[in-house]
Amino acid sequence: MAYAGTDFYDLDASLTAEQRQVRDTVRAFVDDRVLPVIEDAWLGGRFPAELVPTLGALGVFGANLPEEYGCAGLDNVAYGLIMQELERGDSGLRSFASVQGALVMYPIYAFGSEEQRRRWLPALAKGEKIGCFGLTEPDYGSNPAGMLTRARRRGDRWLLSGSKMWITNGSRADVAVVWAKTDDGEADSIRGFLVERGMPGFTARDQKGKHSLRASDTSELAFNEVELPLESMLPKSGGLKSPLMCLTQARYGIAWGAIGAAMACFEQALEYSKTRVMFDVPIGAKQIQQEHLAEMITEITKAQLVALQLGRLKDAGTMKPQQVSLAKRNNVDMACDVARAARRMMGANGILAEYVPMRHMANLESVYTYEGTHDVHALILGQALTGMSAF
Repeated sequence: MAYAGTDFYDLDASLTAEQRQVRDTVRAFVDDRVLPVIEDAWLGGRFPAELVPTLGALGVFGANLPEEYGCAGLDNVAYGLIMQELERGDSGLRSFASVQGALVMYPIYAFGSEEQRRRWLPALAKGEKIGCFGLTEPDYGSNPAGMLTRARRRGDRWLLSGSKMWITNGSRADVAVVWAKTDDGEADSIRGFLVERGMPGFTARDQKGKHSLRASDTSELAFNEVELPLESMLPKSGGLKSPLMCLTQARYGIAWGAIGAAMACFEQALEYSKTRVMFDVPIGAKQIQQEHLAEMITEITKAQLVALQLGRLKDAGTMKPQQVSLAKRNNVDMACDVARAARRMMGANGILAEYVPMRHMANLESVYTYEGTHDVHALILGQALTGMSAF
């Protein structure tokens, strides 16, 4: 009997009933609501914003944050499975949820005042408000410590000036978590600020001409002497470690999400191999195609094991950032390879919009780069192994 599915090692049996229920709920949403619209949205360069209220109602935004702030309070394995299923639909959709939860809600929760938490987290959890994360600058991506954005204290105000680039959700965000160097005399001079839409001097402009993440808003943010009240600063933020802690949260979700993209590509390639006839037999009966399928399911299974163990470490409170780097680096690279192999297995048909691998392949090229490039994560691992920095 032919094997079907992507759970080759029966990892389902090791999940809790709640984790399976969460995954299956989001999986059904992706099948019913996302897959019917995502190709047209991607081809049209449009984020499917009509899905946001339902995502909020499902509790996917900041799902691993406490219930007292309107969040789902799920464990981190369940949260990872949410990211997996969303990216099985499209990387742009997972990116939206990942930014909303890990890069906006998490820093407000971790570094914000109680007033900031109460004001923003429930609305962000419901999808009633949208957030973005402003760290990367046009000339400072892999080296965020070199940022040029500045916040200068002037009486009872901060004056914010600078720019941020490659910002997911930037043009539709109600609030931006912006990281800037300050002149307050503190040793940890990098602080987070909550900058609201409509503040004079704050503008957001969409990045046009993308060949990747087309069903996602990517923007440039500009700040021209934006006046911020003192209470706009996240009071517990300080130093580069604060935004890097946020990135660790987001990279964790990416490690799971990439598996979802690979699953979608593999499952379609497997089905295609059974129905596409060449030389009078299905191509799945040929040795070379079986080898490709075997390689894909092997790498997906390895990535699943890495993500599951990482989630358990995170729930135990023992997860290290370097372990997240390994998972992000490995799993995204794996997904890129699987998407490419699936596309090639489908021959000329593989470039058509009715098949998913080409879209996932293009999206994953961005995922390969953002939240720490593949090579930068190699250096993080190298430093952990040798004790010597190669940056």
